[in-house]
Amino acid sequence: MQDMAIELSGLSFAWPKQSPILQIDHFALPRGERLFLQGPSGCGKSTLLNLVGGVLTPLQGEIRLLGQPLAANSARQRDRMRADHVGFIFQSFNLLPYLSLEENVMLPCRFSRLRAERARAQYGSERDAARILLAALELDEPALQGRSVCDLSVGQQQRVAAARALIGSPEIIIADEPTSALDSDARQIFIDLLIRECDATGSTLLFVSHDRSLQQAFDRSLLLTEVNRARGGESC
Repeated sequence: MQDMAIELSGLSFAWPKQSPILQIDHFALPRGERLFLQGPSGCGKSTLLNLVGGVLTPLQGEIRLLGQPLAANSARQRDRMRADHVGFIFQSFNLLPYLSLEENVMLPCRFSRLRAERARAQYGSERDAARILLAALELDEPALQGRSVCDLSVGQQQRVAAARALIGSPEIIIADEPTSALDSDARQIFIDLLIRECDATGSTLLFVSHDRSLQQAFDRSLLLTEVNRARGGESC
């Protein structure tokens, strides 16, 4: 039986006083697979990612990460599991303006001893890991090092957020429209790094986008409507 990184069963979610936006009988993503999940804005993709990450709680159904049911864990345990095993690339970046580029990238290592240990084992130190990831994304220019992340372009901020998600080799990478602010050259550099890092560590990649030109880099492509039977998802 294939080992699953993510598995959903009988999942239902609705915002208060609204019809369900997600109703998924079954969805599974094997460990190590790179999945391109597509659909336009507003069809529940980001909601699904937040459910998988334990940020939101479903109305009913089961979510399992790395074989562990999220519902069986307390909120604190879900936070720990997410910190140790999931790297998020958010649409809104969620970078901290009072930290440097390197410090933003190293942030997951402050919350997860496991990811800090992995970063040190792979690169020698957390700071070296941050520097190497930033360099791979062409963010190693000396002029950038003393700048606040608030002074970076949107595309540069997006790449910092990607490096932060990758540090410490989490088993699952969740990317929510991560290339939306990048030009074609930067987009290709970003995708190449993301795929290379996931391949090197065996990480599972759940990549959400409406840009179908990117799907050829992935093992599998899936429309959210193929698994979501909620009426709120009909426009996906």
